[in-house]
Amino acid sequence: MTSKDYLSQEEIDALLRQSSGGEDEAPAASNDTTLSIDDYLTPLEQDALGEIGNITFGSAATALSTLLGKKVDITTPTVSTIHREEFESEFPKPHVAVHVSYVEGFEGINSLVIKSHDAQVIADLMLGGEGNVTSEELNEIHISAVQEAMNQMMGSSATSMSTIFNRMVNISPPGIDIMDVRNNSGLTNIPQEDVFVKISFRLKIGDLIDSSIMQLLAVSFAKELVRSLMGSVEDTSSQPVAQPAAQVAQPAYAAPPTPAPTPAPAPPVQQAPPMVAAPQQGYAAPTPSYPQTLGGGVNRNVNVNPVQFANLQGGGYTQGEETNLNLLLDIPLKVTVELGRTQKQIKDILELSQGSIIELDKLAGEPVDILVNSKLIAKGEVVVIDENFGVRVTDIVSQWDRVQKIQ
Repeated sequence: MTSKDYLSQEEIDALLRQSSGGEDEAPAASNDTTLSIDDYLTPLEQDALGEIGNITFGSAATALSTLLGKKVDITTPTVSTIHREEFESEFPKPHVAVHVSYVEGFEGINSLVIKSHDAQVIADLMLGGEGNVTSEELNEIHISAVQEAMNQMMGSSATSMSTIFNRMVNISPPGIDIMDVRNNSGLTNIPQEDVFVKISFRLKIGDLIDSSIMQLLAVSFAKELVRSLMGSVEDTSSQPVAQPAAQVAQPAYAAPPTPAPTPAPAPPVQQAPPMVAAPQQGYAAPTPSYPQTLGGGVNRNVNVNPVQFANLQGGGYTQGEETNLNLLLDIPLKVTVELGRTQKQIKDILELSQGSIIELDKLAGEPVDILVNSKLIAKGEVVVIDENFGVRVTDIVSQWDRVQKIQ
């Protein structure tokens, strides 16, 4: 028999798989070749990334809760990896992707991905709605509202990162895309990486949203965050420890004893003259002289003059101070007369049109506020001078109240 009459090892393995139902084992074999999170990050690095996300998104949840007026919980971070070819299975429907670039402190891109329905609920709440939406289509107003919400969240997150890493962390204004993987749209701002670190959080907004929000980071950027965190912890925890005297190595030979220096004789201490009361006007106090020891042990008399205080006349202002005040008299100040104020939601502002009436918080005939550089200094009443409006001052705010308002 020749070598052609024998079966190769690959052929034998293929026959064995067919006889034992090997078709079900093929996916398992292919899964063995897929790398997991442990192949990119150690368990310590995974825990560090989870802790960073837990702290930063805790402050982001607080900012979003204040913005929406609803209770927001972002909890339970889960660290894993996702390959670019897995985007289609991970995001079968269009999602909203918000991209933030770090311009100071770090170099990298942080991509935040949420479902379109969740983004529409957030946008509706920001526009004054109740969050009860039925369609998942986002118009330009919704996209702008979501972008502002993500801007507030990532700004709070960057502030927390500055505290964690003990460095200044600044981000660029966020960019937003409608990520449709099946149509290959909205993917240009995602880094061109094959593998990403995915940090998933559970997002709960009142009774409206119970979903997930994902953070996509490049593996190199994730490792940089971990290294910076470990470095900052070591820098803050390590303190210099003084070496005990017993552990200091002694020389192998006996050095001759060094003779102790002979102390120089101390100069004689002289009693200082008693304190002299402040001289009255027209009286010249005597100038005392004190001996001073200079280098080389030579004594020398130094004249010390008493402090000369300016005379307080007319409440403490002198002619010189009035001259200095004149230098400030030509500085322009912005004077504003405020008729009243009110607060409106974004929805009400967008509905304003020509002829709309805005109700203010002041009654007709009530004194108006006179502001100088945005500080209240007086109140007055509106008058008409020829064809122009004017304000007659009726009350001046006291100096104490002005100081309190400035503080």
